[in-house]
Amino acid sequence: MIPMENSTEVTEFILLGLTNDPELQILLFITFFLIYIITLVENLGMILLILLDSHLHTPMYFFLSNLFLVDFGYSSAVTPKVMAGFLTGDKNISYNACATQFFFFVAFITVESFLLAAMAYDRYAAVCKPLHYTTTVTTNVCALLAIGSYVCGFLNASIHSGNTFRLSFCRSNVIDHFFCDAPPLLALSCSDRHISETVIFFVVAFDALFSILIILISYLFIFTTILRMHSSEGCQKAVSTCASHLTAVSIFYGTGTFMYLQPSSSHSMGKDKMASVFYAIVIPMLNPLVYSLRNKEVKSAFQKAVGKAKSSIGFIF
Repeated sequence: MIPMENSTEVTEFILLGLTNDPELQILLFITFFLIYIITLVENLGMILLILLDSHLHTPMYFFLSNLFLVDFGYSSAVTPKVMAGFLTGDKNISYNACATQFFFFVAFITVESFLLAAMAYDRYAAVCKPLHYTTTVTTNVCALLAIGSYVCGFLNASIHSGNTFRLSFCRSNVIDHFFCDAPPLLALSCSDRHISETVIFFVVAFDALFSILIILISYLFIFTTILRMHSSEGCQKAVSTCASHLTAVSIFYGTGTFMYLQPSSSHSMGKDKMASVFYAIVIPMLNPLVYSLRNKEVKSAFQKAVGKAKSSIGFIF
């Protein structure tokens, strides 16, 4: 720990990271580098595929393209700095860079939670009101839901950033984490952080409960509709339609609840770091896989794109 005088203004922080073992740092750099490259290729590739294939110009894929963009965003807010630390050993991050990283991470995470809720509504409309789907989930409705998600995300990030970085950091400038996040930052404050912790808890709880409530109500109607279906083929199709979304929701909210909806006295930095690795770095890589592995439309679009690419290359040569 590096003690700081009360009169000293913090201009930079030191991120302790995941380990000080040089050999382990090299291994982690290689691992995180591969994960990040896969994340970029998957998310940007899926966005490009959705843009190029007219068969994927539907509400579900509109929301998915935004989800992949958000995954790319919050992965890029964290992972490059982590890899640079492993590679160069430079663990310093300026006060402004820390605040910026924190802001965009919180913004994209919140946008994702609201997008998942919007996608649940889309699945509800597709399964429960298939005949009215095109008039219920219109282009305008999709645009409003997406814009609303981004507005809520960046508003939420502004509240969290202002609430966290208004505090005085005079105990230390060493962050026991691998990126700038609320729990380790609050632990460094010499101000009374009770209000800040309460605000963060209630804002996160409200956002999470609002999104989860929409998801639960949507799926309550969906499962009720499925139980009333007389056709086994219809049931299978409905379950298949929702399986990927449910998987993504479970992974996202399961880890997020563990990370943020517990009092500071219950936090263990070791466990928080492991959860954060999964939350901030692994999930953005998993989402495109979850939504594409069993998706016939995506596979078909990918095969068409590969076929066109081969034809183009063959024509050139």
